[in-house]
Amino acid sequence: MNGLGLQVAEAGLEKSDKFPVVVSTWPFIEAVRAAWRAVDNGSSAVEAVVKGCSACEELRCDGTVGPGGSPNENGETMIDALVMDGVTMEVGAVAAMRYVKDGIRAANLVMKYSQHTLLAGEGASAFAISMGLPGPMNLSSPESVKKWSDWRKNRCQPNFRKNVVPEDDCGPYKPNNGAMVVSGDIPADSCEMGRIVYRPPLVGPHNHDTISMAVIDKMGHIAVGTSTNGATFKIPGRVGDGPIAGSSAYADDEVGGCGATGDGDIMMRFLPCYQVVESMRQGMKPEEAAKDAMSRIARKFPDFVGAVVAVDKNGSHAGACHGWTFQYSVHDPYMDDVQVFTVLP
Repeated sequence: MNGLGLQVAEAGLEKSDKFPVVVSTWPFIEAVRAAWRAVDNGSSAVEAVVKGCSACEELRCDGTVGPGGSPNENGETMIDALVMDGVTMEVGAVAAMRYVKDGIRAANLVMKYSQHTLLAGEGASAFAISMGLPGPMNLSSPESVKKWSDWRKNRCQPNFRKNVVPEDDCGPYKPNNGAMVVSGDIPADSCEMGRIVYRPPLVGPHNHDTISMAVIDKMGHIAVGTSTNGATFKIPGRVGDGPIAGSSAYADDEVGGCGATGDGDIMMRFLPCYQVVESMRQGMKPEEAAKDAMSRIARKFPDFVGAVVAVDKNGSHAGACHGWTFQYSVHDPYMDDVQVFTVLP
């Protein structure tokens, strides 16, 4: 249906006719189906987001969501997750959480049972377990252990360190007061015309696939959520954009929502999802808002990789990406099943 026909069709629809809507980064089809089943049966947007992201955690989507993937430099898997209610603007999040596999459920517990927004590290784990989630448990898997072992055999290359000298192949590391070095071996050039030198060592579509999901329920209320086990071989203690409201996801009932994926260390400096929602508030369509958010990052970091998907309060959606081909998944009342949309850089 063309744009004009869609506008005419929507004009006479009640909320219950054009909603619910589920939108997610990447072709995480089973996760979208799980969220759709929940919201189509009357669950709230928040409940459906938790259901959808939990399904992805259980399936270990692409090895980058849930337990058993993305080991850090010490070989350990940690979890980052966030949930945001677009009605109340409440947020719950966990960062660098150890020993608990249920990231999105832990984030939801932070929102429901504390006045905080974000809990981190072992404190997040202790809180989640005290609220009834299973743990403590080892979040590694045979696959993640092998990946880490192979990386160690490769002299711990590539990695996320810069301007350091290792005492041996895998550290410990000391500051290097000489030439700038990124990821061990590659000299970095100086900045020119406001652009920042960037050498992405490890970020790609199969080692950095955050699930970021937005759901509009039958009442027209929106919520967003994210879950990830972060960048592979990250420095222990690293927190990416996954649990950062406004970066990995953002929602406002008056406007719409957004989800992001990619190099969180770069993207969180720009709060792309907050930017998307605020641009839509000012009148931009989802596609314009998404492209604008990506362009703001690309002007400073032309080699970064990332993507956003935007959905407005009426359920219209669009994606934009930079540095890779991006796909996102949608289910709405017009669809018999999940549809995957491809966005070219």
